[in-house]
Amino acid sequence: MVLDCFPENVLIDILSYLNVRELVRNSRVCRRWKQLVKDQRLWRAVDLSTWKGLTSRVLWVLLRQYLGHGLRCLRLRGLLLSARRGAFLTESWLQALRSKCPRLRRLCLQYTDLRSLRSCRLLPPSLQVLELRSCEVSPGFFSQDPEAAVETLVLDSVPSFCDQHLRSLCTWQQLSRLELRDLSRVSAGGLRRCVPPAAQTLGRLTHLELETRRLAQMVALGLGKGWPGLERLSLGGNEVSPGLLSVSRLQDLRWLHLRACRLSQKMVLRCCRSLTQLRTLEFIEVEFVEDEEERRPDAAQSSEDDPVPELRRSLRSLLPECSVCFSSCRLTVNRD
Repeated sequence: MVLDCFPENVLIDILSYLNVRELVRNSRVCRRWKQLVKDQRLWRAVDLSTWKGLTSRVLWVLLRQYLGHGLRCLRLRGLLLSARRGAFLTESWLQALRSKCPRLRRLCLQYTDLRSLRSCRLLPPSLQVLELRSCEVSPGFFSQDPEAAVETLVLDSVPSFCDQHLRSLCTWQQLSRLELRDLSRVSAGGLRRCVPPAAQTLGRLTHLELETRRLAQMVALGLGKGWPGLERLSLGGNEVSPGLLSVSRLQDLRWLHLRACRLSQKMVLRCCRSLTQLRTLEFIEVEFVEDEEERRPDAAQSSEDDPVPELRRSLRSLLPECSVCFSSCRLTVNRD
């Protein structure tokens, strides 16, 4: 074959463009290709989320023959939406993953049933980022501080995640970034009990993201004395507005991201007035609402590139050291 004339590094670069399924097929071409496919440079970031029909048997084959010390990121899609259901991630497979992949840093799970796992202690100790999207977890899954030094936890549409789970996260010593999206069983009271200066809190967090359609969670941002040490906050959803004023109590906040919500310009200015440490303010897909009778006759005309020029000018005066960004925003004028 012509490809046999190429040096190994060139062949590795060519094989890096193939997905996992194609790599496994190419390993059957000849002995040399089988050896090339096992090179750990090809298995640093493994995405199995698009592999239809992936089973626990296939996972075992991949782990035994291909995955190893080179693995840094692993993405899996479970069987929650499959008619086959059945066991997917087992304790024995996770223990083998811990042993064979000691450098795994990021684990992303979709539609995976984790209720058969007793605890998150089964996760690899090298793990720094854990993402659970549309998964199911057991009541005690987060109850023990994992051996892994997990710094970032992303929970997106996890129906079984509740206040008890949130409280358990207070024992995670290294957790500094938490993203909560569409968690219907997390209440305002549950979130408030995890805010400093309570006895057991998420006080080590520096980055918090909340995206929900529920009013209760937005109201939960009434943080009392604030959240010392919280530097980055992202809010999204239809009900951001009711809890936005409480953001002004976050005296250490340096980065604020507001997304996919409806806001008034007055509320934004009231929120930002006391955020003297703020350095970045981002509005993404925000609809700014204004009554026609409150508009000044000499107000600058809005445009697609600059939908709220008056707000931009006011923020520049209020926070001279803060960078303000508007992306895909629009202005709606109420004429009633």
